[in-house]
Amino acid sequence: MSLFLGRYRLAPIPLGRGGMGEVWGAEDETLDRRVAIKFVLIPDPDLDKRFAREARALSRLSHPGVPALYDFGSENGRRYMIMQFVYGNGLHDVVAEHAPVSVGWVASIGAQIASVLEAAHEQKILHRDLKPSNLILRRDGSISVLDFGLAFMHEPEMTKVTRTGQQLGTAAYMSPEQVECDPATERSDIYSLGCVLYELATGRPPFHGPSEFSVMSQHVRTPATPAGRHRADLPRGLDELLMAMMEKDPGNRPADAREVYEQLMPYLSGTGPLGDMTAADASPLTLYSRALSRTVIAGPSAPTPRESAARHDFSRGDVRRARREAQSLVRESRYGEAVALLEDAAAHAPQEPGLREQLAEVWMTAGDHYRAAQEFRALAAATSPEEAFHHRLQEAACHRHLGDTELALHLMTALLADAAAEDDPQALELRRQIGELELDAGLLERAERTLTALLSDLDRIYGAGHAATERVRKLLTSL
Repeated sequence: MSLFLGRYRLAPIPLGRGGMGEVWGAEDETLDRRVAIKFVLIPDPDLDKRFAREARALSRLSHPGVPALYDFGSENGRRYMIMQFVYGNGLHDVVAEHAPVSVGWVASIGAQIASVLEAAHEQKILHRDLKPSNLILRRDGSISVLDFGLAFMHEPEMTKVTRTGQQLGTAAYMSPEQVECDPATERSDIYSLGCVLYELATGRPPFHGPSEFSVMSQHVRTPATPAGRHRADLPRGLDELLMAMMEKDPGNRPADAREVYEQLMPYLSGTGPLGDMTAADASPLTLYSRALSRTVIAGPSAPTPRESAARHDFSRGDVRRARREAQSLVRESRYGEAVALLEDAAAHAPQEPGLREQLAEVWMTAGDHYRAAQEFRALAAATSPEEAFHHRLQEAACHRHLGDTELALHLMTALLADAAAEDDPQALELRRQIGELELDAGLLERAERTLTALLSDLDRIYGAGHAATERVRKLLTSL
């Protein structure tokens, strides 16, 4: 087989094909390394100059979560990009094998992608086609964002290409404005990221239907079902963030990728192994990241919680800034300051929705599960039955962390008794957690009974191949 450009030996079959071209793996025989080569279909000659300009912009996009662009050009009438080859598993495989993933993994994956989007948007580059198959989980837990192939397709040209039959984007993850061929913005990428994280958190996309047209219509007209209705242990704040990211009106979504990052970081904990997709040993990249995360560049000192409280007039309900500041403090592991700030805000605005829950979650993140359990118990007594379900479950989780398995099981069993029906999605998730807790506590016969009954119901409701069914089957196999 002849070498492409005299140095690249293409693999026998392509790695993937799409509406904009195809991607091949290849061996660079000059530098003895593996690369990915994307041959790009440009259906309109007027786009050629735009392609070259945007390829140069992509070459300046330097971020550990983006494969390096080594070269681009044209050969025999075909435009090509030669890029760093990324080893790992697509998030579509992660969803198939492990979804719903832990809250910590949802936050980690989302925050990493948000940091890539922040870097791209600073360069005025939009991705436009975020989807699980374009997102690679590497063995060290890092995420690589692939295929900025639609980045150069700006609006006048996008409409022109769409009219020729080339659908830009992927139906399950397209923002409403992309569906309607309106100008895409940075918030269009935020919408698509929200769809991806929703699927990771629940095991299902936010919209599904018999055809792509049906799915795209729902993106425009149908509000998404809150993810928490499919998963009882999803924190309310995270559920609200996902819903905000998937707002139909771009103006109602988070302002930018950095805001998404900052709201995800407080939930980043509990990222255990994902089967053989991740490895326990730290890679050089993660070692570097750990050192950098503990390196604080000296600058103006941050205001104390008391100074921050004085600066904001909480009596007028202006607590949003305080809550964001608390999130930033949590990201820096300054839990005491975050708690003080939130308690001060709650004293001035006791009726502010979500404020006390944020305080409880900060206690939980900080590892003070006793204080968190008290806070969740008080919230459960003061909120609606639907919200109380989540708070009572979080209280049980706190006691589990405290080592009081008996009390945690008692609380979960009582919660299950109050559920509307045993095949309700919340009840199914709760039954799985009860089985896992019984398994962890060494109550093997009880765990086997719980999980066997649950497996039968999941098989009946979702089918044998569903991710939730497979997860319980693996737990039973471990017995």
